[in-house]
Amino acid sequence: MDTFRQHHLFALLDYYDSETLPIDLVISRYFKLHRSLGSKDRAFIAENIYGMIRWLSLIELFCEANSSWEKKWETYQNLDFSTLAEQTSIPEWVRYGFPEELYNLIVASHGVELGRAICTASNYPAPTTVRVNLLKTTRAYLLEKWATDYQVSPCSLSATGIIFHKKINFFGLEEFKQGLFEVQDEGSQLIGELMDVAPGQQVLDYCSGSGGKTLAFAHKMECRGQLYLHDIRSNILQECKKRLRRAGIQNAQVVYPSDAKLKKLKKQMDWVLADVPCSGTGTLRRNPDMKWKFDLEMLKRLQGEQRTIFEKALSYMKPGGHIVYATCSLLQEENEKQIEHFLKTYQLEIVGNVFKSVPKEGQMDGFFAAVLKRAPLSSALNPVSDL
Repeated sequence: MDTFRQHHLFALLDYYDSETLPIDLVISRYFKLHRSLGSKDRAFIAENIYGMIRWLSLIELFCEANSSWEKKWETYQNLDFSTLAEQTSIPEWVRYGFPEELYNLIVASHGVELGRAICTASNYPAPTTVRVNLLKTTRAYLLEKWATDYQVSPCSLSATGIIFHKKINFFGLEEFKQGLFEVQDEGSQLIGELMDVAPGQQVLDYCSGSGGKTLAFAHKMECRGQLYLHDIRSNILQECKKRLRRAGIQNAQVVYPSDAKLKKLKKQMDWVLADVPCSGTGTLRRNPDMKWKFDLEMLKRLQGEQRTIFEKALSYMKPGGHIVYATCSLLQEENEKQIEHFLKTYQLEIVGNVFKSVPKEGQMDGFFAAVLKRAPLSSALNPVSDL
């Protein structure tokens, strides 16, 4: 590695140590401050930083305490992670590059064999997928248009998904500027498909973030009815407005927590989406630093927040309506156990099949989602047998 890249690699890692921000934001900010870094330099630095953070526990096992990033980098270059994964003298969670508590929870949620496979997959880059905006174009059109310049293929499960087998600068493409597609994991696209909305309905995305899930199902409404996007973070709703405009969605409006309009929506929604804050354990391929910030106290706090948010979101569902509870978590504490609580507490029942995906090599991230509706009194306390 040349000294120029080496300098920026270690400077960025030191910058990461001084920040509380997620690693992807730290990298983005650093690159904006250092315009001299070319695209190949940025790709090399980012790839190696992600690799080091993914395998941090194993790297530190072979380093002295409080070793510098330079020493950790040297160690990282010389380790054979595939071979080390088979060495039973090393604690299992260390071999798989995870903190002990989180590793044990994943194994408890999915069993030993699948749990190990999930942890292994979480330590390698995720595929890059985009979702076609059916309000403006078709998947067939974009696949044909991109076939000569890029390595692309259709997603196997999402009818609107396209996989890019090599990363490119999506945001510079004219098709992106025209709103023909958005970058979105296939699993996230499939949660959007669970929202079986129809033209003329009233729909609320209660934890909308920048609107990714809404963008995935908005085309079903054919610009008829009304979409409401709500989030407690005002700044992220500004980005949401930009994405809605670019996608050409004309029947959507952003609702701020302080907006008097919000109260008027109570018991009026045909569909409510509660894509709640969670541990993010299903997206560790993209956010590997999150696993080192995980602890049981954080999980307990998240469980409480999820229940509070769900109860608030549920108050907007009309009689005969549906609510979708969704996470990007791999943990039953945030998924199946929460659904069991909701069924018993609010007289709900599951509609259709529960959606679950786990990270696998070359495939989608980990997500969980269930469609719920009010249950008849006689079936209100049915066990969650299909979870």
